[in-house]
Amino acid sequence: MLAAALVPTLACGAATAHTDGQAPSARTSVAAAAVDLTDPHKKDIAMRLVSSAENSSLDWKAQYKYIEDIDDGRGYTAGIIGFCSGTGDMLDLVELYTRKSPGNVLAKYLPALREVNGSDSHKGLDPGFTKDWKIAAKDAAFQAAQDSERDRVYFGPAVQQAKKDGLRALGQFIYYDAIVMHGPGDDAVSFGGIRKTALKKARTPAQGGDQTAYLNAFLDARKAAMKTEEAHSDTSRVDTAQRVFLKAGNLDLDPPLTWKVYGDRYTISK
Repeated sequence: MLAAALVPTLACGAATAHTDGQAPSARTSVAAAAVDLTDPHKKDIAMRLVSSAENSSLDWKAQYKYIEDIDDGRGYTAGIIGFCSGTGDMLDLVELYTRKSPGNVLAKYLPALREVNGSDSHKGLDPGFTKDWKIAAKDAAFQAAQDSERDRVYFGPAVQQAKKDGLRALGQFIYYDAIVMHGPGDDAVSFGGIRKTALKKARTPAQGGDQTAYLNAFLDARKAAMKTEEAHSDTSRVDTAQRVFLKAGNLDLDPPLTWKVYGDRYTISK
């Protein structure tokens, strides 16, 4: 979501322990050849990690239908990446969907989405929008549109910048998670501003710096940005998730992975 908050949106129903259904296994002594986050398996891990914070679930593919107002000042938050009615990315998504599937169930809301953009208003959306969103989520074309916009606005730019900075899979994920929460802008609390703050403290590997030192600087800068907004005040997705992987030296984001977000424990075993 463009500068949208990631909070435990479904936390009231979250269990205290989650796994991917695989039996735990020890990390092999010989690491597999490093691959980046565009590898399908790595990308799926990234989606599960984000979903654990967004929706208190590792089942990210179940989130196409998700929609609610989480009272963060950005209107409705919905879908696999938290598209927001108040930040423009939900509008872009529905416009794309309508170009691909004219006359879809959400097309009639385009005037209202344009009107409420930049606000937390539901004017013209209530009472039917949330119901129709869930109907649309059953359409493979709408799911494909969500995937496309996620990759265009968030995943693609984050991974591309991370590669330019010489970052491996963990660093690529750290960038991706940051751009999802804070948006791709250049102000102090957006992704670009966070990166600029980190660069004042450490050099990227592409600049000859140490990967771990740079990522620690980036996470420090991101945590400071999160604390400027009440909706982001819980920094566990940095402290008890990404920082855990970094401290373990798991720069390739290889499973098994165990982390906590908002007090809930998750495991990807394989």
